[in-house]
Amino acid sequence: MKMHKLIICAMLGFGSMNSTALWAQDGDQILDGIGETGLIARYVFDGDVKDWSRNNLHGTILESNMKFINDEQFGKVLSLSADSKGFVALPSEAFAGEESLSISGWIYLRAEQSGQHFFDFGKNAKTHFFVAPTGNKKDTGFHTEIAIQTGKKYETNSPNLEANKWYHIVVVIDIPSKTLSTYVNGTLVSSAKNMELNLEQLFDANTPKNNMLYIGKSFLAEDPYLDAKLHDFRLYRVPLNEKQIAKIYHNTLDDGYEEEEAEQPVGDLEKFPSTTPQLYNQYLTSVTDVKVQTVVGTLPRLPRYMKGVYKNGIVGPEVRVIWPAPTDNISVLKAGQYTVTGKIAGTDLKPNALVIVKEGKDAATPELKLAAFNLDEVSLNADLHGHNTKFIENRDKFIKTLAKTNPDSFLYMFRNAFGQEQPKGAEALGVWDTQDTKLRGHATGHYLTAIAQAYASTGYDKALQDNFAAKMEYMVNTLYQLEQMSGQPKVAGGPSVSDPTAVPFGPGKTEYDSDLSNEGLRTDYWNWGKGFISAYPPDQFIMLEKGAKYGGQKTQIWAPYYTLHKILAGLLDVYEVSGNKKALETAEGMGSWVHARMSKLPTETLIRMWNTYIAGEFGGMNEAMARLYRITNEKQYLEVAQIFDNIKVFYGDAKHSNGLAKNVDTFRGLHANQHIPQIMGALEMYHDSNTPDYYRIADNFWFKTTNDYMYSIGGVAGASNPANAECFISQPATIYENGFSAGGQNETCATYNMLKLTSNLFLYEQRGELMDYYERGLYNDILASVAENTPANTYHIPLRPGSVKQFGNAKMNGFTCCNGTALESSTKFQNSIYFKSIDNKALYVNLYVPSTLKWAEKNVTIEQTTSFPNEDHTLLTIKGEGKFDVNVRVPSWATKGFFVKINGKDVKVKAVPGSYLTLNNKWKNGDTIELRMPFQFHLDPVMDQQNVASLFYGPILLAAQEKEPLKEWRKVTLDAKDISKTITGNPEKLEFAIDGVVFKPFYNTYGRHSVYLDVTLKE
Repeated sequence: MKMHKLIICAMLGFGSMNSTALWAQDGDQILDGIGETGLIARYVFDGDVKDWSRNNLHGTILESNMKFINDEQFGKVLSLSADSKGFVALPSEAFAGEESLSISGWIYLRAEQSGQHFFDFGKNAKTHFFVAPTGNKKDTGFHTEIAIQTGKKYETNSPNLEANKWYHIVVVIDIPSKTLSTYVNGTLVSSAKNMELNLEQLFDANTPKNNMLYIGKSFLAEDPYLDAKLHDFRLYRVPLNEKQIAKIYHNTLDDGYEEEEAEQPVGDLEKFPSTTPQLYNQYLTSVTDVKVQTVVGTLPRLPRYMKGVYKNGIVGPEVRVIWPAPTDNISVLKAGQYTVTGKIAGTDLKPNALVIVKEGKDAATPELKLAAFNLDEVSLNADLHGHNTKFIENRDKFIKTLAKTNPDSFLYMFRNAFGQEQPKGAEALGVWDTQDTKLRGHATGHYLTAIAQAYASTGYDKALQDNFAAKMEYMVNTLYQLEQMSGQPKVAGGPSVSDPTAVPFGPGKTEYDSDLSNEGLRTDYWNWGKGFISAYPPDQFIMLEKGAKYGGQKTQIWAPYYTLHKILAGLLDVYEVSGNKKALETAEGMGSWVHARMSKLPTETLIRMWNTYIAGEFGGMNEAMARLYRITNEKQYLEVAQIFDNIKVFYGDAKHSNGLAKNVDTFRGLHANQHIPQIMGALEMYHDSNTPDYYRIADNFWFKTTNDYMYSIGGVAGASNPANAECFISQPATIYENGFSAGGQNETCATYNMLKLTSNLFLYEQRGELMDYYERGLYNDILASVAENTPANTYHIPLRPGSVKQFGNAKMNGFTCCNGTALESSTKFQNSIYFKSIDNKALYVNLYVPSTLKWAEKNVTIEQTTSFPNEDHTLLTIKGEGKFDVNVRVPSWATKGFFVKINGKDVKVKAVPGSYLTLNNKWKNGDTIELRMPFQFHLDPVMDQQNVASLFYGPILLAAQEKEPLKEWRKVTLDAKDISKTITGNPEKLEFAIDGVVFKPFYNTYGRHSVYLDVTLKE
């Protein structure tokens, strides 16, 4: 089988559907099958020393020493000579906080003089990591060395590289495996083992400016400068394996290299016998068959968990069944019946589901029954003992830092795009909002939402609230003024193009491009059409329509509608909390600009656009447009919301043959956070469009993601197959086989969006499983994503053995997508604690968080006093009076009972875990409701590898506190009949121990951790 060069997650899972291909060598960040989350930086050296990745770690070189020449093999390459003393300096922060490294690059030596350094990275001449391709004074041959201040050295040696030949060099520092490996032309040539090292010894993570990263120069003054040509130098944060390295080498040469077998998932996790029953499955004797019904055209929803029969008196959990996952609905296109056979990991048990297919219509979809309280109606309180909760701690980190931010930083690139002067002292943001970055402006949208939520939530501090009010007004006024300029003459009577569909090329250009450099940026806002506002010109939107793909070149783009959604959502959030009419008018202008362009595009173009990897990512544009329609009652906004339907995912094809609307899994292998907001948008449109399929799309998606793609912390993304940590795994219910990416799991903003989807679904159907999931993701992912002492937060949260979280953006001056959603998550913790029925006859208590609710319509205040989750009880005190139902959540983990007291007296109730319990009363002032739900330990195993499991105490995931990276899962043995027998500790502190290893809540874990364990049960 010829090795594929088209490696993208969007290609998987659609069967015969066409896929949009991204070529591995065209500058995209998915290179040679390795996801971009594993890539720190890439320097192609084809005319500059810019970083081609999305991380903006641009190199520098003295202009007088910079020389690029034409090469027969690679075209334009960087030429360094010893005489010119030319070298490339990389940003000192490039390796800060990394665990492992792989350095890849092409080198053509002109001289074999010893002492030349391909690169030298580290703190100083005594603590560094270097490659000397022709040896040095002490060592001959191709020499790689790591030296640290203590005097320890690790090195590899192999024959000299010859002059006047191109070589592909890869050096891998694999910290968990304790190895240093060197590859030449795709083949391992030397390695050092048993290496006792961590990268913090080599690079200063706390003060990155202390790091020196040189290409072509040694730290030692007496060593000669490099005399060579260089091409395609890459830095990876993951330890590449031999197969990946060979692929990089052969793909670059395009030499017809063939693999004997199809691509397999990349990973080095332990392999367990697939036929050996693990965990409770070793005691399992049988599982009952089931019977389900569906209607013609719609795949049945098969139960993921079924009752089992266990031997030896073991009381095991419900049994996870893995069913086949069709990519179409052929099996249900006519009435009749058929049997689906499932499997149970590690056993030969094969439960059957008899599916009866009937003529008729799908079941009716629900009506909206509940409403959320406004943020200013719910406040967070200290716990029962007067201590700040984790919610308050994290909120305050964000609120206090947000208050210190300068709005001009978030407006910088908008003014830049419109060619306006910057206010004195204004500084641009970094990371994905820099001058050249095609996503710039995305953080501004998150910022608008965050300051709106902060304004609504800070009634407890007038000075803070006034601060955010001023920020909102300043931001909106500036954006409004800029939008008013778009499509209008620069001077009275001057030229302009007001029609959004008639935007011309930029001045002096012959095509649309995404060049945002100071030299290439177009600022002719008078030609951009009325209503346009963004931090870059309209070109990227137009290029998407014409088929542009995602990447770093000026002919490529990066998700223009994703950025636009953030801005629109932020403006609407400001309007809804403050009534700022300019915010609404600005949003209306942009909505009209989008409608003008999008309404003219054929369906085929839309399908292609919305299924183009990353470039076609539109965030929740459908959601924002539906909201705009609801506010304005302007039909064009609902029309444009529907134009953003992802037809392929929602309906399978333009004929609406299958897709999520018919319960077909059409999102396996796709980029997770590209699609979750689209599903939220479908649910938002269901509110206004009277289209039942929109609800089915959202509900089917939620069921599949939380059952077939979810990691224990509540995240739903992180694949090793496809090799991209931002994707769903390639096959449902195969997290062990295809998940646990070395690049990390659980992109934090994907969980943020899943929680939004979950709470919005709950407004329609009050199913306990929805808020069970919400609680899981909130406590174990969102709370766990924030640094201990600052608002720095995670992008990906790694879940492999002995991992460590990496936090970024402590000063809110450089944002990735997850840094943006963190602003939103941490300024609205109170938003789903309570809901009310639309008729104000019922209250829903969803989360057990110390808080106060002011229910204006009932003239009632409800105070919740608790130390949950450090204690297993909560007290609701009603101030005021009235008749209404109080529906309290009985968590699915509350299997030891759920006890209720009203005014101190026990109430006999029938509480079912995973449901809601209704307490109906005519409440009087001072009435109390006390709830107690005893915690217990339970395991949450990986669906396709049962012994690999996470340990929970009630709703809280407990992570093993590790001292070093691990190559294997931490092994623990627990009692089969009562796992708590082998666990000691203090429940009120939520700190426990197994065999001397400390376990703490994941949200209180800041060092190395193991979230998953290799569990053995013994009687």
